[in-house]
Amino acid sequence: MDNLTRLAIQATLHCLTGCAIGEVLGLVLATAFGWSDAPSIALAIVLAFFFGYLLTMLPLLRSGLGFAAALPIALAADTVSIVVMEIVDNAFVLLYPGAMDAGLADLLFWGSLAAALAIAFVVTVPVNRALIRRGKGHAVVHAHH
Repeated sequence: MDNLTRLAIQATLHCLTGCAIGEVLGLVLATAFGWSDAPSIALAIVLAFFFGYLLTMLPLLRSGLGFAAALPIALAADTVSIVVMEIVDNAFVLLYPGAMDAGLADLLFWGSLAAALAIAFVVTVPVNRALIRRGKGHAVVHAHH
């Protein structure tokens, strides 16, 4: 495996972590509030972006960059990756029979979410690899480390 692919995998794992935190928290909150599918998905997506960007910004902020400088770097680094991941994982959950009706205590809920995130990871690695090869995506973040 070449260094570019390793970097793409690391970037995608980073993205996956933020998306997973946001997805799980969003779906747990939406279920607790008794929300229907559309607002549940919207909350999960908003939180996936929030946590994805946050996980990118924290090391930048710790390195001494200010918020105003770190935010555009996080947006440049993660937006395409998060968009791809969110489209793939939400499409899978929406298309998987019964996944949207499963409750938090159901294996189907957690299994379909895990499968959706795994598939999204596999689809997003080549996207991140192409971005990094062009000096975009997480290549922008690594220039500041």
